[in-house]
Amino acid sequence: MVVSVIAWELHLEGCSSLKQKRAILRSLKDRLRGRHNVSVAETDHQDTWQRAELCAAVVSSDRRHAEQLLSRIDALVASDGRVRIIDSVTYFY
Repeated sequence: MVVSVIAWELHLEGCSSLKQKRAILRSLKDRLRGRHNVSVAETDHQDTWQRAELCAAVVSSDRRHAEQLLSRIDALVASDGRVRIIDSVTYFY
């Protein structure tokens, strides 16, 4: 069994309030959960309105499958025009 986590440091350029930031992140988290059935959470910078750390976790019986899934969800986050990825890190346990 493989547990994998991807963490993104995000910049939300168009945000002017925490309410707007939360709406964008909620939409992004819902898309990730709905399309790929992964666990997603905002893990840092909750009180900063143009910055966020978002993490997604995947449990799989096969590391290759986990890598492919993380690659797809990374592409989904990268394609969202409301956020810009500053950094991303992937962990496998």
